[in-house]
Amino acid sequence: MSLLDHLNWRHAVKAFDSTKKVSQENIDKIIEAARLAPTSSGLQPFRLLVIESQEIKEKLVEGAFNPDCMRECSHVLVFAGWHDYSEQKIDEMYDMTTEQRDLPQGRFSSYTDKIKEIYNNQSADKNFEHIARQAYIAMGFALAQAAELRVDTCPAEGFSTDLVDEVLELDKQGLKSIVLMYVGVADPERDWMAPMAKVRNAAEEFVIKY
Repeated sequence: MSLLDHLNWRHAVKAFDSTKKVSQENIDKIIEAARLAPTSSGLQPFRLLVIESQEIKEKLVEGAFNPDCMRECSHVLVFAGWHDYSEQKIDEMYDMTTEQRDLPQGRFSSYTDKIKEIYNNQSADKNFEHIARQAYIAMGFALAQAAELRVDTCPAEGFSTDLVDEVLELDKQGLKSIVLMYVGVADPERDWMAPMAKVRNAAEEFVIKY
């Protein structure tokens, strides 16, 4: 089957079977897809937190717009971004890049100087918006990989970022939560979205050609 077949299959699952777990093998593949996603300047300015602990999920339920999904899914993936760009983080990433590519340290200094100047001249809030966009790209890759594996998912913006940050102590890691992805096995009797047609704009409406 093609990727498009898998994407036509997927939908945002609205109810999971709490008695069933996604295999670690499939979870690892979904994580790897997110890790391999492209990011601006290759900085990968976010981290992926993987929650399987029922105890932690229960602590997050109060702030979830769909508490049943939070409680009953197999895993919650939390995409959390850096608070802001910093010269140190940029240097660390490019030091690793030159090392792994067997290049002289400082090989990309003229480029990193430019991006440091850009981020230093912008507010932390504006930079965090840019960081969040990188995380959303990674979530897209994770959703596509899950679809290929026929693993049920639901991307979620409906949650309390403050509560997630507090429970996971993200501030200590220099991170703030951006978006969630529920991963699990759908409960066909309660997943009201499953039988509904996938609705998207027609291609001729969606695509504007020049």
